[in-house]
Amino acid sequence: MTSVERTMKALWSAWWQRWPRWVAWATMSWAVLYAGFGLACALTRTSLLHHGSESGSPGLGWAAVAVGASAALVSAAVLLYGLRPALRGLLWVACGLAGVTAFSLLMDVITLMLGQGVDSKASAANKALAAVGAVLLAATARSDRRPAGTAVRAPSAAPRRVQLTAWAGTLTFVPYPAMKLVWASGGTFAGITGEEMLAVSERNGASGIFLTLESWGLDPTALLAVLGVFLLWGLVRPWGQVFPRWTLFLRGRRVPRGLPLAPALLGAATLAPYGVVGVGYLVLATAGLVTMRRGDFHSSGDALLVGWIGMVAFAVYGIALAIAARSYWLRTRPEQAVTKTFPNGR
Repeated sequence: MTSVERTMKALWSAWWQRWPRWVAWATMSWAVLYAGFGLACALTRTSLLHHGSESGSPGLGWAAVAVGASAALVSAAVLLYGLRPALRGLLWVACGLAGVTAFSLLMDVITLMLGQGVDSKASAANKALAAVGAVLLAATARSDRRPAGTAVRAPSAAPRRVQLTAWAGTLTFVPYPAMKLVWASGGTFAGITGEEMLAVSERNGASGIFLTLESWGLDPTALLAVLGVFLLWGLVRPWGQVFPRWTLFLRGRRVPRGLPLAPALLGAATLAPYGVVGVGYLVLATAGLVTMRRGDFHSSGDALLVGWIGMVAFAVYGIALAIAARSYWLRTRPEQAVTKTFPNGR
């Protein structure tokens, strides 16, 4: 081992020993910031829940205050008394609440990528802060864990059952971009033409980039769906761990674990619950227990058809993405290097 390697190893060891306190301090700082953000929104009666033109109660800011204040107290207790089992449980509860709050953050990210404005800046900021908090809270809850090792595992494919799940996520996702491409190419589906759908997009404030791609027969959400399927298979196949040959200068290098895992976890946390809840609503609407609003479609039946295609795609794909991400996480964890010993000490 060279002197540089010994120095790096010593720095890594020192950093890791201080990691529990660093991450607890970072979590407490986030919690204070989040509580302050919620208090400002509550006092100014700014709603943190927006869906289209509809907004939730401005009193939801107090919920953010409660989550932030609770997380700050728990983080402070971790700094004072260490990571006790009860405190770990409270951290995971707060992490779950922050994760629920960050729901639909992916939708805002996609909206911004397409050059459109979000429904509410306060709501988007709330989701982004909650997502950061969920990561910090989870890291604090696991801060007493030691790294598995430094030996790099060989690239491997996911188990057969995980790959079958990926196939299910892919096949149920295909009808969604296909439907979008029909409209983008000027066709008619569910009683609405491509021209009518383009007019709906313009009326809803679609960006110039979105409308330009639509005029070329390319629906941006369909393109994102293709990228989503690509991500899903990258999580279950060996080429998702080492850059393949067609990546030119990157080929043969290890793929950083966070590169596929970050969008996968964000996508799974958004699409899976969104799709599952949506499917539940559609079941009730199909049974006639609730009324399906027709929205921009000509009939409730048309809206129901499109809803089934979209929600089933989101639900199954989101669940498959979560399973594939967990498999990728486990298959790419560093492992302890094994030193072989032989007779005579050789």
